[in-house]
Amino acid sequence: MSDPMAEIRASFFVECEELLESLQDALAAMGDGEYDGETINVVFRAVHSIKGGAGAFGLDALVAFAHRYETVMDAVRSGQVELSPDAVKMFFNAADYLQDHVRAAQEGDAAPEGADECLQELEVFMGMPMGAEAEEEVSDFQPMGLMLDLDIGELDVGETVPAKETVFTVDFTPHSALFVSGNEPLHLLRAIRGLGALMDVSLDIDRIPDLDALTAEQSYLHWKIRLAGDLREEDIREAFDFIEDVCDLGINREAGEEAPLFSSAGPDTTGQNPSRPADTQPEDSSVAPLTDSANTAPPKVMSSPANKPSATSGGAAGGQKSGSEPSPTVRVDLDRIDRLVNLVGELVINQAMLSQSVTESGFPPNSAVMTGLEAFMMLTRDIQDSVMMIRAQPAKPLFQRMGRIVREASAAVGKEVRLKVEGETTEVDKTVIERLSDPLTHMIRNSVDHGLEMPEQRRAAGKPSEGVITLSAQHRSGRVVIEVEDDGAGINRPKVLQKAIDKGLIAPDAQLSDTEIDNLLFLPGFSTADQVSALSGRGVGMDVVRSAIQSLGGRITIQSEPGKGSIFSISLPLTLAVLDGMVVSVSGETLVVPLNAILETQTLTGADLRKLGPNTNVIHVRGEFVPLYDLGAELGYRGAMETYEGCIVLLTAQENGQRNALIVDQIIEQRQVVIKGLQQAYGHIPGVAAATILGDGQIALILDPADLVQNATGYTRSDFSLAG
Repeated sequence: MSDPMAEIRASFFVECEELLESLQDALAAMGDGEYDGETINVVFRAVHSIKGGAGAFGLDALVAFAHRYETVMDAVRSGQVELSPDAVKMFFNAADYLQDHVRAAQEGDAAPEGADECLQELEVFMGMPMGAEAEEEVSDFQPMGLMLDLDIGELDVGETVPAKETVFTVDFTPHSALFVSGNEPLHLLRAIRGLGALMDVSLDIDRIPDLDALTAEQSYLHWKIRLAGDLREEDIREAFDFIEDVCDLGINREAGEEAPLFSSAGPDTTGQNPSRPADTQPEDSSVAPLTDSANTAPPKVMSSPANKPSATSGGAAGGQKSGSEPSPTVRVDLDRIDRLVNLVGELVINQAMLSQSVTESGFPPNSAVMTGLEAFMMLTRDIQDSVMMIRAQPAKPLFQRMGRIVREASAAVGKEVRLKVEGETTEVDKTVIERLSDPLTHMIRNSVDHGLEMPEQRRAAGKPSEGVITLSAQHRSGRVVIEVEDDGAGINRPKVLQKAIDKGLIAPDAQLSDTEIDNLLFLPGFSTADQVSALSGRGVGMDVVRSAIQSLGGRITIQSEPGKGSIFSISLPLTLAVLDGMVVSVSGETLVVPLNAILETQTLTGADLRKLGPNTNVIHVRGEFVPLYDLGAELGYRGAMETYEGCIVLLTAQENGQRNALIVDQIIEQRQVVIKGLQQAYGHIPGVAAATILGDGQIALILDPADLVQNATGYTRSDFSLAG
């Protein structure tokens, strides 16, 4: 039997990932100059929530760090200290250490080194008290856990509500997940009281079972709150905005009436500090009586509409679901999804075998068997598409990790670097995302160390002292293209060529094009660094990058212009599981060409063919000349043919728009095929992406047209007798 507390703890760390993501988003917005209260509150709320959850599990080191971070952010949001670009950089650094603390707590490791020093630098820079005072404050923090004792008896009846005031009834039922996340209903009640006049608070405990039937992880409590004042329903919902998915919330408006109020014992009957705006009230995580007026203001959450209803509350006040309501989500272990993907792959293979058997049996097209088979094929396709959508996730988490790499690498080499991110919502297969982290890290460090110049060199060249690395993702030609672009000095091709000659990687008299020189960077053991550093100079890097990308069925290319920078482009398949392919025959061999790479098919005539040099041909297609490649000759199945008149060609396109014509003997069919990797057993095979199992049990190679062309000879002439 699984341990319930272990599951709750695991859920907490999953939520930490989401909170850290929102923290990075808000800091990125602040880095762009957005210092508004909502953005600042997102940072505060993320750190505060992590601290609350960590306290519930006794993670003292994480609590202490988060508390000091939260204290500085509270001073920022209350206006005590001002933000600046340098301060934002330090907040980014602290967020990195907070992530390290979370990871250390999850894995049971020691607290990360340097974390305290980071906070001390931040506190000194912001003019805040350091160390001892902060530790003294956090020592009073006592998480409530799952036990509640909300004593409101200290409040007495005060003034009445004028008839013109609006009265709301709030029904609040927390889920168990609310307590797991470290949130506390007492703080919510304080926040609501700060909105107006608190008329009544009642706690329904009728649902609490007998002790022998009570489950510690279950939530049984329900509050009914009556609130009056000059306020809107949106103001109340905003107080619950950050926990709307872990509670049931109902808000109903009543008519104004004469009714007694609860008021605090002090003169501040609204519970707010009149000298401070409502959206800047600091919030302390320790439990305090409702009379603590410093804890009344609800924090605002960026990009969360104030009138957005809870995902579990059944809609807005009228009981109707709002169109802006977020879709409910379920967290599923990745191993279960992988198993489902494998089963779908087997389903596709069996569907192909069944289809071939039925076809060979000679059933007429309009028979019940053929009709049922077509419906089964459509259903299989829908299932496959749905499963692939489950595996897909945005590139955003990966890109956020690269932000830290840029900050650390730039600090190590003394350069000013800013990371610009584009297309972070582009969805990529989960497996691709995980395996792309290491090669992308190498590329980012390479851009910082080799691509960008030192600040004084950039200023001398008429550039800003701060270099920019642009990390982008997009879908193009049925693949995912991820690019790392820098605005540095570009590749020093004479230096690269000389280094390759000195290392004996190429002959001294070799004549190489710019592209061939750029590709020398991918040779094992090659490095242009003059000295070994923490980032480079050991001859390990870009060759590892290319190997890792090729293992994913991808490829990497370089574009560089001296003085303006370089672009490293990674092209990857959308999925590593299933694809639509064109099944073709070449010299008796069955091959599969990805359908998304094919623009059209064509039968050649003598007028289409043109000579190009002594050994090659091109074809003329609608005013353009396209290189011709004989698949049979390129794959070693046979030599070049005497003539290609009457042959079938597949016109393909690469991500850069270049078109090529591939000669095949026969087009058999279009089919959905399951991808079976070959990298682990055979390594990289030029022109071959993977293999698949066909309906008759035969194994067929899946081609990579772009890689095939890149490694092709282009020989399509055995003699010179072809007509021009």
